Amino acid sequence: MAKPKREYIYGINPIFEVVRSGRRRIYQAVLNKATAKQPRLAKLASYLERRNIKIDWVEKGRVSDLAGSREHQGAVLKVSPYPYAEFADVAGQPRLLLLDNVEDPHNLGAILRSAEIFGFQHVLLPVKGTPDVYPSVVKVSAGATEHMTICKDATANNYLKRVIDDGYIVVALDGGGDTDLSELEGFNANKMLLVIGGEDKAVGQFILNSAHHVVRISQRGRINSLNASVAAGIAMYELQV
Repeated sequence: MAKPKREYIYGINPIFEVVRSGRRRIYQAVLNKATAKQPRLAKLASYLERRNIKIDWVEKGRVSDLAGSREHQGAVLKVSPYPYAEFADVAGQPRLLLLDNVEDPHNLGAILRSAEIFGFQHVLLPVKGTPDVYPSVVKVSAGATEHMTICKDATANNYLKRVIDDGYIVVALDGGGDTDLSELEGFNANKMLLVIGGEDKAVGQFILNSAHHVVRISQRGRINSLNASVAAGIAMYELQV
């Protein structure tokens, strides 16, 4: 099935970041006229007007229909699809992030939000097993996606082979890892790939077998695991440049 040529980004912060990044073609904004005087929406409207972006003021129901969500905060932006990069665009960057089997769009967005903050702005998404950068992912990421270089043109194993050939140190996060994450404190490889797995499926066995370090996060509680996005945030904080 062909992918749509237009997307509707929703939420005030994501719309600000889409416009600021300047990476997508913007067609128009659709705002809820009933909340036009709310400070944040008024600020967004003023920002859009200064950039000569067409605004349609409509009923709330129309905004909800376009967003496909109730979490739109009264604002939708009609734009071109997410501009994916190619692997060649990220090769050589000091920190890469590979998300293997991260199937939940909410977790994907939350991980990308942390990744942008902690310096993992170059991300490898496998062609299978991870969602596209949907508007819902952009919303959860608070618009962080718009300032990142994200590839989706290979399998996870193929990405791994490419980065190892390019001299990267591979660190995979896994609950059964033989090295505690704290043991890598101060570890400063010139080129590192961090691999994060999903909630239901962890990092694939081929990657675990090929990684230079398979690390775990120490736990003192009684439940058996961290949420994938929380674990990812901890790991990226520890391994940032």
